[in-house]
Amino acid sequence: MTPILNLRSLFTVTYRPQPTDRGFLERQQTQERDGARVSVAIPDATEARRIFGVDVTARSLQPVFIRIENLLPAGGSPVRLHAVAIDPAYYTPREAASVCRFSIGKRMISFGVLAWFFLPMIGLVISKAISSHRANRRMEGLFKSLSLRLAPISPGRAEEGFVFTTLDVGTKNVLVRLLGTDSAREFEFAVAVPGLDADHHQRAFDALHSMSAIESVDRPGLVERLRTLPAATTNKGGTGRGDPVNLVVIGTFDTILAAFGSRWDETEIISIATCWRTARAFLLGGEYRYSPVSPLFLMGRSQDFALQRIRGGINERLHLRLWALPMRFLDRPVWIGQISRDIGVRFTRRTWNLTTHRIDPDVDESRDYLVEDLLAAGRILGAAYLDGVGACTNDEPRRNLTGDPYFTDGRRAVVVVSDRRTTPIRIEWW
Repeated sequence: MTPILNLRSLFTVTYRPQPTDRGFLERQQTQERDGARVSVAIPDATEARRIFGVDVTARSLQPVFIRIENLLPAGGSPVRLHAVAIDPAYYTPREAASVCRFSIGKRMISFGVLAWFFLPMIGLVISKAISSHRANRRMEGLFKSLSLRLAPISPGRAEEGFVFTTLDVGTKNVLVRLLGTDSAREFEFAVAVPGLDADHHQRAFDALHSMSAIESVDRPGLVERLRTLPAATTNKGGTGRGDPVNLVVIGTFDTILAAFGSRWDETEIISIATCWRTARAFLLGGEYRYSPVSPLFLMGRSQDFALQRIRGGINERLHLRLWALPMRFLDRPVWIGQISRDIGVRFTRRTWNLTTHRIDPDVDESRDYLVEDLLAAGRILGAAYLDGVGACTNDEPRRNLTGDPYFTDGRRAVVVVSDRRTTPIRIEWW
C-alpha cells in the first residue's frame, strides 16, 4: 500500500487533515466570571499540522482555540469576541488558508529556465495543478469550518473554534475581551506553547519560592533587605563588577509573564543551534526574538530567567534578567533584576568572539521604560524607587564587565505586578 501511495504522490497533491484531533485540549485553561466562561488552548506545531493538514507554523501562523459560553439567563446581554484584542494582525479563515495553499505555479516559476526541462512531463504538471486546486478548496473549507464565528453569542449559548494569529512560541499571552451591551469582560491567559527551550526550564525557582523557610516581610522589612543586596552583577568568579542591579519585581512567575505580555519575549538556552541562529541574525541584520542572553551572576548564580524586547534587529533590544529571592511581600514572590538597552555592537578583547553589544549608558532610562511599559499595560499595582545601586554621573561613570560606561541616580525601581489589568495604586520614593 505504501509504494502505491508514494507513486500517487508523484502525480497528485495529497491533503489529509485530521480535524477531529483534539489531544491539545488536555492543556486548555478555563476562567469563569461575570456570567461568562472562556476556555483557551493552543496546539503545538505537530498537532496543528495534523489538524489542518499543512505546516501552519512554517507560515508564521498560530491557531488559538477558544470556547466562549454565555452563562447569562434568558433576557441577558449577548456577548461578542473582540478579535483585535487577541491579535491586531489576526488572519481571517480564508486569508489563513490562502497563506497555506499549495501553489504549483509558484514552484514552476521558481525553477526559471529549468522549467523548460519539465515540458516532457506536462501531463504530470497538469495533474499536480488540478489536485492542488482541489486540495486548496478543501483547505479553505476546513479552515472556515474550524474557525470561531465572530458573531454575537446569545445567553445560554456557546461558540468555539480557532482564531488564526501570528506565531509566538514559549508563552503566548491571550487576551479574550467579550463585548456586551452592558459592559466588557476581559479574560487573560498565559499559555505555554511547546517548542521553545527557554532558559527558565532549567531552573527550580518555583520550589525556592514555595519553601517553608521563605521569609515574609512587610514594607519596612522589604526596604531594609533590598538595600543590603549587591549593587551590581558580577562574572562567574565574582571578581568583576557588571551591570547595575536596578530593578525589583514582585509577583509570581506566571503573573510576570502575563504582565509583560506579547511585548516581551522569553530567551532560549545557549546551545550550538541557538548560537548559530544568533550569529546569522547578527551578520544578516535579521530578527531572532528568542535569542539567548549572556549570563550575569548575582548571589553566586546566573539569572533564573531573562526577557527581551527587540526593536527591529538582534543588535537593538532591551534585555531583562531576574533572580528569585528567598522572600515574599504581600504574599507574592520577590525578584531582583537588571535591565539595560542594547544600542549597537562594538569590538572588544574581553569576549571570546571579540564583539559585544554596546549598552545605552543612561541605564535609568531602561529602568524607567520598564515601569512606563507596565503602566501602559495596566499591570502595576504599585511602584516605588529606593536607594541601593549607588549614584554615579555621566562625567565619572562606572563600567560593566565588557567595559561599557554607564551612569545612574543610584535607585532601584520596585514594581508589584497585577494578576489582571488594573489602575496603579501609587508610585512612591522610599
